[in-house]
Amino acid sequence: MTTKKGRVFSGARPTGRQHLGNYLGAIKNYVALQADYECVYCIVDLHALTTLDEFENLRQNSAEMALDWLAAGIRPDETIMFVQSHVPQVTELHTILSMFTPLGKLTDLPTFKEKVAQHPHNVNYGLVGYPVLMTADITLYRAGIVPVGVDQASHLEFAREIVRTFNFRTKSQALVEPQMKNTEYPKVIGTDGVAKMSKSLNNDIELAATPDETQKKVMTMVTDPQRARRSDPGRPEVCNVFTLHKTFSPNQVGQIEVDCRSAAIGCVDCKKLLAKNINLDLEPFRARRAELAQDEDTVWDILHDGAARARQLADVTLNDVKAAVGLPQ
Repeated sequence: MTTKKGRVFSGARPTGRQHLGNYLGAIKNYVALQADYECVYCIVDLHALTTLDEFENLRQNSAEMALDWLAAGIRPDETIMFVQSHVPQVTELHTILSMFTPLGKLTDLPTFKEKVAQHPHNVNYGLVGYPVLMTADITLYRAGIVPVGVDQASHLEFAREIVRTFNFRTKSQALVEPQMKNTEYPKVIGTDGVAKMSKSLNNDIELAATPDETQKKVMTMVTDPQRARRSDPGRPEVCNVFTLHKTFSPNQVGQIEVDCRSAAIGCVDCKKLLAKNINLDLEPFRARRAELAQDEDTVWDILHDGAARARQLADVTLNDVKAAVGLPQ
């Protein structure tokens, strides 16, 4: 039996069907980490409430995300995969940790200021306390490792500060201070060639799209803006299509670069090749997803089972935390 290196936690907001950016930036890493770590993966639906104006799609978005994770290779027999709100202990720990968190630090976080700018008419209490709830997510399961990208590093460091403060002030070791595991994949730019791939910007390519839908999306991708004619030499270093070829056409990317620079291949043919290779790569994923989607009850059974296992871990931590702060049990 392989000895695991420790426990990993990661969570993601339920945004429904996942796209290539989600897949390359996070999901592939989730799958790979299972080989060496005990993994706890959470669909953080409570976090989603902080910026949602409409709630009717929250349950379906959670199910769609779960389908994509499972189809990509998350193994629920060994990995705990669940929905955040199904483990109510996280809100209790969040309340306790909020007593150890200065309000000024929360409102000074750059991410909070960004959210205020994005949602000026919905600056709610939950938005302010978002990093504390995130800390509760991580520490409730005593995860020693959290995979993060550069844009999330400040939140994890803040979580580490809360843990250090709590343990120091309670003279305990009730909480495990999480360590950062950098897993930065180059930012996946959307089909517009400018912004990070995002459903809200309609510049995404869904993993579960049909081959025809994928090809149509790829054919809209912006390439080298200076290549006005088919005979113009291209600049692969500034072309988003070429960037994705590095992932989906690893055995051809060298020749594609040569052909692009010499104008031996045009942007249309380059896109067609990319669409073909994306579809080939995702074919097993899509087949597995279609099979799972036939019985949504099974997906929810997996999520409920994961929540039951997560609650067992949560109870141990919460009992130690309550003891550390002197709450009667």
